[in-house]
Amino acid sequence: MDIKTLLEQITISADKIQFKEVIASIESAYEFTPVAFTNGNVENAEGQNQGSCKIFAFAKLHGLTPEQTIACFGEIYRDEVLAQPTADNHQNIRQFIANGWEGVTFAGEALSPKK
Repeated sequence: MDIKTLLEQITISADKIQFKEVIASIESAYEFTPVAFTNGNVENAEGQNQGSCKIFAFAKLHGLTPEQTIACFGEIYRDEVLAQPTADNHQNIRQFIANGWEGVTFAGEALSPKK
């Protein structure tokens, strides 16, 4: 789906979003450069957790709220984080829930529009 449709879906039907569709939409519209990023107390090296990096960079670029950003993780958030609140998996999602945008910093620009 194109970026406009993705942004509409995030607003209208966030509970139907699928992680792979979000990543595919981002990859169709942007060039990705792996960068290190910090999310709360999670340090992600360059090239590590690229899906999270893409989603956080996309969400920041488009000014998404924390709730809209979390929705971009789709079924991973719904099935593996929300449904398992005491688990310790998916630390990037859990740290973002705890710290929001204040906890996220990038070592560089991860996304640039495709030409």
